[in-house]
Amino acid sequence: MEGVWINRYRKQLVRSISPQFLEEIICYMRKLDILTAEEAGQVQEVGTVLEQVKAAMDLLAGKGSSASQYLQNFIEKNNSQLYLRITVYEPMVQKHLESLQNRYGNGLETGQLRRLTNLLLVEGLTDIQQKEHDVMQIEATKGIRNISKNIPLEKLFLPLSKVSIRPRISVTVGVAGVGKSTLVKLFVYTWTKGEINKDIIFVLPVTFRELNTYEKLSAERLIRSAFPHITEPSFISTGAVRTLLILDGLDEFKTPLDFSNTVVCTDPKKEIQVDSLITNIIRGNLLQEFSIWVTSRPTAASQIPGGLVDRMTEIQGFGVVEIKEFLDQMFLDNKDLSHQVFYHIKANRSLHVMCTVPAFCWISGTSIGYFLKNSTDQSQEVTAVPKTLTEIYSYYFKMALSSDWQDKQRETPRIEQAMNNSKKVIGNLGRLAFYGLLKKKYIFYEQDLKAYGGDLLALQGGLCSKILLKEEMQNFTAYYFSHLSIQEFLAAMYYYTAAKRAIFDLFTESGMSWPKLGFFNHFKNAVQRSLQLEDGQLDIFVRFLSGLLSPQVNKLLSGWLLVKDEHNNYRSLVISFLQSCLNTDYVISSRTVNVMQCLYEIQHMEIAKTVEEAMKNESLAGMLTPVNCSALAYLLQVSEVCMEETNLSNCLTYNICKSLLSQLLFCHNLRLDNNQFKDNVMELLGSVLSVKDCQIQKISLAENQISNKGAKALARSLMVNRSLMVLDLRSNSIGPSGAKALAEALRKNQSLLSLNLQNNVIKEEGAKFLAEALLTNHKLMTLHLQKNSIGPQGAKQIAEALKQNGSLKELILSSNCVGDTGSVALAEALKVNHSLTTLNLQSNSISNTGVTALTGALCSNQGLISLNLRENSISKEGAPEIASALRTNCTLRNLDLAANLLHDEGVKAIAQAMKENKALTSLHLQWNFIQAKAARALAQALQSNRSLTSLDLQENAIGDEGMIALATALKVNTTLTALYLQVASIGVSGATALAEALLANRSLTTLDLRGNSIGVPGAKAMANALKVNRSLHILNLQENALGMDGAICIATALKGNHGLTYVNLQGNRIGQSGAKVIADAIRTNSPNCVVEM
Repeated sequence: MEGVWINRYRKQLVRSISPQFLEEIICYMRKLDILTAEEAGQVQEVGTVLEQVKAAMDLLAGKGSSASQYLQNFIEKNNSQLYLRITVYEPMVQKHLESLQNRYGNGLETGQLRRLTNLLLVEGLTDIQQKEHDVMQIEATKGIRNISKNIPLEKLFLPLSKVSIRPRISVTVGVAGVGKSTLVKLFVYTWTKGEINKDIIFVLPVTFRELNTYEKLSAERLIRSAFPHITEPSFISTGAVRTLLILDGLDEFKTPLDFSNTVVCTDPKKEIQVDSLITNIIRGNLLQEFSIWVTSRPTAASQIPGGLVDRMTEIQGFGVVEIKEFLDQMFLDNKDLSHQVFYHIKANRSLHVMCTVPAFCWISGTSIGYFLKNSTDQSQEVTAVPKTLTEIYSYYFKMALSSDWQDKQRETPRIEQAMNNSKKVIGNLGRLAFYGLLKKKYIFYEQDLKAYGGDLLALQGGLCSKILLKEEMQNFTAYYFSHLSIQEFLAAMYYYTAAKRAIFDLFTESGMSWPKLGFFNHFKNAVQRSLQLEDGQLDIFVRFLSGLLSPQVNKLLSGWLLVKDEHNNYRSLVISFLQSCLNTDYVISSRTVNVMQCLYEIQHMEIAKTVEEAMKNESLAGMLTPVNCSALAYLLQVSEVCMEETNLSNCLTYNICKSLLSQLLFCHNLRLDNNQFKDNVMELLGSVLSVKDCQIQKISLAENQISNKGAKALARSLMVNRSLMVLDLRSNSIGPSGAKALAEALRKNQSLLSLNLQNNVIKEEGAKFLAEALLTNHKLMTLHLQKNSIGPQGAKQIAEALKQNGSLKELILSSNCVGDTGSVALAEALKVNHSLTTLNLQSNSISNTGVTALTGALCSNQGLISLNLRENSISKEGAPEIASALRTNCTLRNLDLAANLLHDEGVKAIAQAMKENKALTSLHLQWNFIQAKAARALAQALQSNRSLTSLDLQENAIGDEGMIALATALKVNTTLTALYLQVASIGVSGATALAEALLANRSLTTLDLRGNSIGVPGAKAMANALKVNRSLHILNLQENALGMDGAICIATALKGNHGLTYVNLQGNRIGQSGAKVIADAIRTNSPNCVVEM
């Protein structure tokens, strides 16, 4: 008879026996003469360790029961831990795996859960997560978190680096309906298949729903109760193998966790209160060797002290693409309907933000889909697509009541029949939902349902299967609403109905309270209570309660759950009351914003529309009363006007700014220019920029009254801020000490990309501090320091920093008295710095000496793209150096030499170089005393040059001769797109030549001839050309002595021209009659062309 014990535990033996212990077994069996030397040799000649163990077990099993018994005794005596593992632990593991696979493997479509395989790695909860309702969190943050790091699901319980240790306490947060429990199921199922975390031997998923049914538990009983097949919980609780305990749904736990007053317990066998058990486990007093994973809504997770949490992650909501994919899955058999639903969701900013949560996306998609499928019905009373929360949920419930689920292709039952079957159930569920909401109770048991009149048999019907879900546990049944918002809607529906007849305060369940008569008094009571709760527990409840008074919702639910037109009795009173709640004396909180949301639900938006219109017109100044400030706070969350930029320039005061701080926190692009802000406002803004929640990426504080003290407040915030990328402080007075504070912040800050300190009197000293910061800062890409009197020495300091800095791309130093000394220093830096792409040295008293150094550097520099030397003192003697650089440099694209002293001779040298240059695309030579000779030289260059796209010759007297030469070049040039010839002394003959060129030219799109004298003949010539030319888009003929006749010629020419989009005919003495003729001609011939007269 073969060895029974070996055959029973063969798999465990093969997996568990190590090479060393196998040698001991073979030696022992050789001593007993159970194995021969030859047999022992055969075992050792087999390949892998597993194969060797398997061969040995086969041999011993074939030797009968005595050999099997000797092996059992040997293992038990010499390695008791291994014996336990083989006989107890391994079979438990197998049973446990099978149990979890059966429990979590059903109905999990892993292909749709890619979002859950990458979590956001966060540094604790933000203020808004700890204090606010889930919906308020989503609305305020627009569903976006400032997170740069992701962590894959398979690495959730591993060290982040070689030098770190694995986390003991991990917490994953997410708003209701985002997929926390689904994440747990996905993890457990993937683990049971052996795809992740193979080092974890036991995964023990426990829900707080289960824990709610116990009063007392020990650590070992917790394991044994949840997993009866684990017969030796002490083996696990002592940490013999790596174990992960999952505590899913802390927000559903009936008892708050108190980490301050919990009695310490270290005995895993001792039974204590369940909440005390959980706190002792998290503190590490119990199950010290376990890894613990808690999932929760954010507000409930804040019960766990941050110091106890080793790793916190957050579940990402849907992005735009995922919303679309989700809807496609919902409407798999109707892609057109899916597209329509997605279009309506995306068109409603508030709704789109909420749909980042999968559960809400399901409810919204289902409701809008139901509306669209039934909108062709002529009896449909409500014709607008649902857009408010109450409208969405009203459709959802109407669909549930009518049993018209999208997967059932049958007619909707009559309204009366549906009501008769479901009204009582809805009423009882509403009462359960309302009092559950007050107690923060989201999981219910049979005794709860019975207490609120719930008929357990009625709950088996189709209606409840869509609203109240049931989960069968081992010893009990748990009930919960399909989403928190469903519970809140039902609670509002119950309160709305009960308030019409109740004589006592409905918030007092016992009924013992001062009498409250009439719906309006009950409504006021509900709103006042919601305003007093800092956590926003009743915010969505009162929104739904308000929304039930909306005309749209009343039409929709009349005869179902509401009485037709009854809202008319209360609506005006409710609106007046809600508006009175907004007179907050500039104290605006999330509760105040929620009052505006209530007005939106009730469809009274007059205040918000007035403020939004003022925002569009930038006319908010003087109209920000407390009520309008509340509307503004609301609009900052929902208005399309604030999508790209939130412009609050020239309208804020200290008090108003203070009142809006919690909303400004989440504005991505914030303009606060010209508000006369002083340093005290910077203290406020600094506090905003310092918090974790902050999402401000750009902030402009230009033209205020900020001194060094205000700059220091901002600098302190930059030390910790991780969102701000652009800071604009131009035209303030921060001075050298303010620059020093900002420089110190730059040494630590890793997010700021652009800093504008134009016109801030930072002087040489301030430039020195900033230069020192550039030595260590490797993030800043743009630095604007124009008009700061930094002088030559300040420029030298910055130049030295540029030799080591490799991140700065744009440096603006115009109007700083840099002079030749500073230019020479910057030139030396350019020889080694190839990362700077833009250098602006406009108006810096640079002469030929400075330009010689700069152009010399250009001969070797391979990074600079744009160089601005406008308004300096570069003469014709400096031009050859510029020309030399243009011949060798192959990276410079834009060169601005306007307002220098080049004259014809200097420009001729540059023109010669342009024949060889193949890189420059833009050349500015405005106001350089250029005449016809230089124009001819440039014309010759244009005939061969194929890179230049923009040439600026404004305010140079090139005359007709120069224009004729340029016109000749335009006939063959195919790259120039913009030509600027303002005030260039061009007359009729020059204009005629230019017109002839336009007949042939196909590249020029912009032509500026302002301030010349082409007259009527020139206008006629241009008009004839415009009838043929199709490339010109912008034409400026302002102040050209065209008169009425010339202007009419241009206007009538547009009939055949389909390219021009803008024509300027101002300053040509057209007269009123001429203007009318031209306007009529434009309307008839080219309505899409803008003509200014």
